[in-house]
Amino acid sequence: MLSRSGTCTPVPSSVPADGLKGFKENFLHEITSGLLVSLIALPLCLGIAMASGFPAFGGLITAIVGGLVVGPLCGSRLSIKGPAAGLIAIAIASVETLGQGDDFAGYRYTLAVLAAAALLQVVFAACKLGRFGDFFPASVLHGMLAAIGVIIFSKQIHPLLGVKPLSQNPIDLLLEIPHSLVVMNPRVALVGVTSVLIVLLAPKILGRLSKFLPAPLLAVLGGISFCLFFDFAHPHKYTWYSVEYPLDEKFLVNLPSNFTAGLTFPDFSKVFSSHSIQFIIMFALIGSIESLLTVKAVDSVDPYKRSSNLNKDLAAVGFGNFVLAMVGGLPMISEVVRSYANVSYGAKTRWSNFSHGAWLLLFAVVLADIIHLVPVAALAGVLCVTGYRLAAPQHFRECRRIGTEQLFVFLVTIIGTLLTDLLVGVFLGVVAQYVSCWWLGAPAGSLLKGRIQARTKQVGVIKISLPRAAFFGNVIAFKRCLLTVSEGDIEIDFRQTVHVDHTFMHEVRALECNLGQEGRKVILRDFEKLVPVSDHHAATRRHAGGQRVVRGALAHG
Repeated sequence: MLSRSGTCTPVPSSVPADGLKGFKENFLHEITSGLLVSLIALPLCLGIAMASGFPAFGGLITAIVGGLVVGPLCGSRLSIKGPAAGLIAIAIASVETLGQGDDFAGYRYTLAVLAAAALLQVVFAACKLGRFGDFFPASVLHGMLAAIGVIIFSKQIHPLLGVKPLSQNPIDLLLEIPHSLVVMNPRVALVGVTSVLIVLLAPKILGRLSKFLPAPLLAVLGGISFCLFFDFAHPHKYTWYSVEYPLDEKFLVNLPSNFTAGLTFPDFSKVFSSHSIQFIIMFALIGSIESLLTVKAVDSVDPYKRSSNLNKDLAAVGFGNFVLAMVGGLPMISEVVRSYANVSYGAKTRWSNFSHGAWLLLFAVVLADIIHLVPVAALAGVLCVTGYRLAAPQHFRECRRIGTEQLFVFLVTIIGTLLTDLLVGVFLGVVAQYVSCWWLGAPAGSLLKGRIQARTKQVGVIKISLPRAAFFGNVIAFKRCLLTVSEGDIEIDFRQTVHVDHTFMHEVRALECNLGQEGRKVILRDFEKLVPVSDHHAATRRHAGGQRVVRGALAHG
């Protein structure tokens, strides 16, 4: 397997069994990892739900269904299903747009949208479109996640300070931060800032113990302590520097008294409106893409190097989302942070996801009164850190290290998303990647068509011939060729190729790593004529005269 740094990791020889046999053989691993993941998931489920304009209960039910219902059905073994920060921007926009000032009505209209999007996801799976998760350029997907991070931070910094913002647009929300700092509720802000500090510092202070005492859980426990100390549960006012501030239950998580009281049913009366159709497409496409990419990312760190069935996984997620839409839950995807944690805690089979759902169900039933004492500001603090990490400066530096053209694509995706929406931002990012490929010497015709062919060259060697431009649009065809090759060495012929973009180059490096662990070789024919644009192991490569040729053509054109 290829790590992000470009190094290979070894693969264990024995692979855990699937099904009930795998659960029996790895019972302790699955129960333990499920418990530890659920401790991370609990505060995130509550926070994501409230940030999305849904009741806090909706986040819990999503993770419970994701584990207990979808877990045994999904096509991936180590991914954790549940609500994700990546869909907050779409969910809150849907609630606000469809509700037109009535948040509860917008919530029910959004549930109807989610039901339709879930059916669309099942159709995607039936049409075997899971492979299209490989279509999107790497920097576009990183840009999408960074934009989501900015959106999350812009929306959560205000409840962290105990202020209800006046704006809704991410740019306006960022510009409103100084005003919120001036009018903040001091005690609520103390809870929020403390939550941020706990999430940032606890892993450094606790070291290895942080695996068993997750920082988000500690932040929630700290918030509960403040709630009891400041008596949030009983409405009252306090004075700070001659200014009077309120404290009451509106600053706390609101959970129903029992499960049936928390069920909410969709309102389909607006499901065919233009706005609803727009959100149906966004939920189905963005949710499917993010979920598929998470599954692929988790496969890359699976110690047993197992490949997930992407179409089966997408169908299971679609089924789970339909169930959730009918009872009031958030949209579900394969969530990357909890999935990575699941791997690090030693999970071996899909039963860890089932276990995580079972633990959350137990928490929701037994600890409902305690969960009600969690301040919203504490959850906002956890999400602010999540948003910052998604859009942290090192992501910009990493894109710049890969190549200036990847930074350009990354920035176009972020800016396009912040100024419009996720769907338009991703589209603009894809267009930017096409433009950068052309600018760096890829023939325009090869960007619209270009076949990849595999044939037997000699005994034990399969030859794959690449077109003049090997770029992100060729990755699906490249992987389709690899599926026909189960043994022997692979020769990749670059004789006709004048441009290889970062996304395609990463696939080549991953292939070298994976086959090397099987004792097989990847032979790169005429590869040395292609010059990398940076020293990154998967940097874009182009013919030495490619850029001069393009600029010369423009100058004479």
